Amino acid sequence: MVAIKQVSKSFGASRTEALQACTLDVPAHEILCVIGPSGCGKTTLLRIVDGLIRADRGQVFVNETEVTAPRPDVAMVFQHFGLLPWKTVYDNVAYGLRVQGRADADLADAVSRYIDLIGLRGFEKNYPYQLSGGMQQRVGLARALAVNPEVLLMDEPFGSLDAQTRELMQEELLRVWRSQPKTMLFVTHSIDEAVILGDRVALMTRRPGRVKEILEVGIARPRDPETVRRSTRYLELREHIWHQLKVEVVGGNGQ
Repeated sequence: MVAIKQVSKSFGASRTEALQACTLDVPAHEILCVIGPSGCGKTTLLRIVDGLIRADRGQVFVNETEVTAPRPDVAMVFQHFGLLPWKTVYDNVAYGLRVQGRADADLADAVSRYIDLIGLRGFEKNYPYQLSGGMQQRVGLARALAVNPEVLLMDEPFGSLDAQTRELMQEELLRVWRSQPKTMLFVTHSIDEAVILGDRVALMTRRPGRVKEILEVGIARPRDPETVRRSTRYLELREHIWHQLKVEVVGGNGQ
């Protein structure tokens, strides 16, 4: 479904290398979580997959077609919600469909369906400032789902939420994914989140970011986060990923 082949990217006059020869494959309907030190190029990688920026070297394919620009079968959910503050919940969810040229008469059913799916019926006329952080992130997720993408790119979507809301949103995401499976590339700084959500976890090195290791989570679905945390496999993965991250962070600070 998603194939990232030897992707490299540099920025600025000094050509600071953010990514170096990254290769990843994400099969259809898999959740692949990406974790690594701050500044290792995780968000840059998502933006390349989304077609927002071009790689300096390498290629990205979705459904065997090379990504050269944003495309309707790929959608991104951002950490800071990305909602339009002057638009209501309904109009934020409808935004992507309108950009695609859908007439208002044709999009009402789809918008209502996704507002129901993320549990915000009754809030259609509210503005973002009237919603909690978790509710705003639900709107962002509904907006991405409404365009019916095959691939969802999640850029630390729950990173700015408090711990309780974050856990509730993880459960909500898994519920939505079970009802409408999507291929998902999910960037996170949280080991806990990566293991609870992911089918696999890709561990990246410090900058320039490379894929150091890909781990099979191997925990059966459906998953209850509390049950997962008590499993031997969760503890094994948490310890291993934490050790590898420390190696990268300490090594980077020692340079």
